[in-house]
Amino acid sequence: MPQNPLPQLTSAELSLLGPLAEHRFLTVPQLAVLLGVGETTAMRRCRSLADARLLRVERIFHRLPAAAMITAAGLAAVGSRLGPPALNLSEYRHDVGVGWLWLAARAGRFGKVRALFSERVLQGRDDAPAAAGEPRAGGEPRAGGIGVGIFGADGRARRHYPDLLVALHGGGHVAVELELTAKSAPRMAAIMSAYASDARITRILYVAGSETVARGVARAAAGAEIAERVQIRLLAIDGIAGASIAATQSGRRHARPHRVTASRASVGAIAR
Repeated sequence: MPQNPLPQLTSAELSLLGPLAEHRFLTVPQLAVLLGVGETTAMRRCRSLADARLLRVERIFHRLPAAAMITAAGLAAVGSRLGPPALNLSEYRHDVGVGWLWLAARAGRFGKVRALFSERVLQGRDDAPAAAGEPRAGGEPRAGGIGVGIFGADGRARRHYPDLLVALHGGGHVAVELELTAKSAPRMAAIMSAYASDARITRILYVAGSETVARGVARAAAGAEIAERVQIRLLAIDGIAGASIAATQSGRRHARPHRVTASRASVGAIAR
């Protein structure tokens, strides 16, 4: 019996499924900004693709906007080799924040973009069976992560993955990190050492969730002697649109339906 053919997708459908392949999820307000449409229209397009089993739409926290997650069928439809994304409730606020930063990067807030890579895409590169470092089309290296100079038990180099990697026109890359909670000093030191040794990275932007986090980043950057390459911005309290601290700490999923009207942040407005 022949297999069912992949669906013929329109450009509008591809413009939604393609970005979703790169993220664990994107919220409907974020998709509305991405597509340049209202949230009602964005939701309607999501539900149409959900009916075709190419994505899932659910309200993860009942006080917050619905989110869309691509399925295995959706990944196959856009030719992605990545696996279906897994939802981690403890990372929800971080994932929403990275979505807004990704939109900001697309809009050129961090420099004129030649290419833009999410953490999920970067990890997928290193998980690919081809040898690390093998050139890809367009001259981009296959290795996606930042090497930390040590090897795991499996003999593979351990790598750090920024939340976003922005390849700039004219050369160089900007690594973007949303750091909501403090990492241990040894871990931060290893990350900064990795950045110090990677010639691709010309600038590292940290959006810090608190002054404590910001101080830890600054100390690690100074210790690795790359303080001049590291830019730190403080995130306003509840500064991630569609992911309030109170709601995401409640831990309740799929509670009774609750209509919300999320205020749409301007692209990149989660950082100040």
